[in-house]
Amino acid sequence: MNIGTPLSESATRVMLLGAGELGKEVIIALQRLGVEVIAVDRYENAPGHQVAHRAHVIDMTDGAALRALVEEERPHFIVPEIEAIATDMLAQIESDGLATVVPSARATQLTMNREGIRRLAAEELDLPTSSYAFASSLDELRAAIDNGIGYPCFVKPVMSSSGKGQSRLEGPDDVAPAWEFALSGGRVKQLRIIVEGLVDFDYEITLLTVRAKKSNGEMETRFCAPVGHVQQAGDYVESWQPQPMPGSVLVESRRIAARVTEALGGCGLFGVELFIKGEQVLFSEVSPRPHDTGLVTLMTQWQSEFELHARAILGLPVDARLRNAGASAVIYGGMDATSIQYTDIEQALAVPGTDLRLFGKPESFVKRRMGVALARGEDVDEARERARMAASRVKPTQ
Repeated sequence: MNIGTPLSESATRVMLLGAGELGKEVIIALQRLGVEVIAVDRYENAPGHQVAHRAHVIDMTDGAALRALVEEERPHFIVPEIEAIATDMLAQIESDGLATVVPSARATQLTMNREGIRRLAAEELDLPTSSYAFASSLDELRAAIDNGIGYPCFVKPVMSSSGKGQSRLEGPDDVAPAWEFALSGGRVKQLRIIVEGLVDFDYEITLLTVRAKKSNGEMETRFCAPVGHVQQAGDYVESWQPQPMPGSVLVESRRIAARVTEALGGCGLFGVELFIKGEQVLFSEVSPRPHDTGLVTLMTQWQSEFELHARAILGLPVDARLRNAGASAVIYGGMDATSIQYTDIEQALAVPGTDLRLFGKPESFVKRRMGVALARGEDVDEARERARMAASRVKPTQ
């Protein structure tokens, strides 16, 4: 892989579709390797816009607008970072040879839609999952629950992220509100949801899985240490690495992650979410890009998930080894406001072994993730305590 000089005719150009906090870290990792980066998002001054060489604001679900921008910028690689993208146009762009889509247009199409990835995992690869059904109307949703899914269950848009539009249903009275909430929370407006049966799991993990080329050009799959996490309303609030688990369960987790990512193909980092119940491992979801729970790797690994993704995209060697135990804890906005400030930063960073990432989002919401506290420790318990303490000391204000 030859890497040119940014902002010159020889530049190696990467376009990120989605420039939030995860995209921002990918941009920084790419720039450290001499790559010219174009950040695209639906709103101005997104976190990634603030560090990229160039920034654009478009509706990425508009296929014509997306293609026009690709033809203008002529990136060598296109890296999707969110769900709300015209994936059919991405496939056409790839087919026409305009750019390489990471990991591939097909993988993006499948994983951006819960129906596509669930059918691949459960029906084609025969991997264990929760019970599930899809519905395109309120009546279909009621029928799916009554005819096998049962209560409690979960309703989600087929295309959403960070818990948006997700509901837990305890009984028939919850069905209609959950249907409406799912339709309002999807990244793309469509009458399609997934309903999943409750999995009584012991814990859940993100198994960050890297597909990268070896020096001889062959593809190799590597795994980071498992990331444990806590979610509330489908959105992560805390993560840690490594998640303690029996060796046999880790082997099975890696087998499932390898099956899914190999079926998707391409290069890059994948966030594979798994439920663990005793010795049983169930597939939940996969993201073909860095995962929010993997922010902890900024503190725990020799190469963070963002550096791994950047290296894999460029065909460079990767190192997924753990350096030390660590944890992350989310910092919420706590208010609906623009141009907020953060106080008591010095008190947060006075907690031993900690660091902060304040994302720089231009608008705050009460439950919007505006930053994250990171901590290392002698073990996971110490790291989690430090991360929670540091996060609690950061005070968003106007």
